[in-house]
Amino acid sequence: MSSFKYTTTEEGSTIERLLREQWQAGKKTVHLMRMAKSVTGTDGEPIDWRTPLAAGTELTFTVPDARSTYVPEEKELQILFEDEHIIAVNKRAGITTHPDGSGQNGTLMNFVMAYVADQGGEYAEHIHRLDKGTSGVLLIAKHAIAKALFDRVIERNEIVRIYQAEVDGQLKRPKGTIKLPIGRDRHHPAKRIVSLSGQSAVTHFRVIERKADSTIVEAELETGRTHQIRVHLAHLGHPVVGDTLYGGSQTTDGEFRLTATGLSFIHPFTKEKINIEQ
Repeated sequence: MSSFKYTTTEEGSTIERLLREQWQAGKKTVHLMRMAKSVTGTDGEPIDWRTPLAAGTELTFTVPDARSTYVPEEKELQILFEDEHIIAVNKRAGITTHPDGSGQNGTLMNFVMAYVADQGGEYAEHIHRLDKGTSGVLLIAKHAIAKALFDRVIERNEIVRIYQAEVDGQLKRPKGTIKLPIGRDRHHPAKRIVSLSGQSAVTHFRVIERKADSTIVEAELETGRTHQIRVHLAHLGHPVVGDTLYGGSQTTDGEFRLTATGLSFIHPFTKEKINIEQ
């Protein structure tokens, strides 16, 4: 199980309203919590779910049966932000975000699971993912309700995600917006292409530095399609350096030059504006 503390902000709010209406926690999760009487006050006693609570009431929520299955693997992590609900870590290029099958190790989530377990936790799930060759800021939920809330925040495109990429050649436009749908390449299962039948995808970009044979670009995602920045920039004729899947020039270390440099969002629990930078 996993647990977190929360202080109410509205006068007269109830646990029922928090879980069902404001947080829209899953039906199974809500049922398990109700049966287990797993919302308690500062004295450790269960709180009635329908009793109006004063603003500033301190509660502890325990989520039964919330365990992640990643095999813990000790590895030093760079923690960029952490609170009761989420962790933001700096992922290095060359490792995958999560296992592709049971028992796989060597992924970022294996390392995060070890970190969480060392703190007595049992739950960690990535809120979004970064490609193996992409480095930078990755957001992880520390309990199942946080995962549900942040999944909806992602779906509504309410997390601003900033990337920096080095692309081949001289990108002439100083800034612009790419609005081109992205779909699967039926000839290459690991590849995506610009396709009229694909999902809508919007990338904003601006040039921040020009080099002799390449251009440094800052990109902001308005949507979060698989390989979105890589596909869009390659479609312009300027693939990410090192991204050979999309025609980029090779690098000496075999990695491509794409980094998630920052995230910003309104925290769904605290309502604070959170800015996380690499």
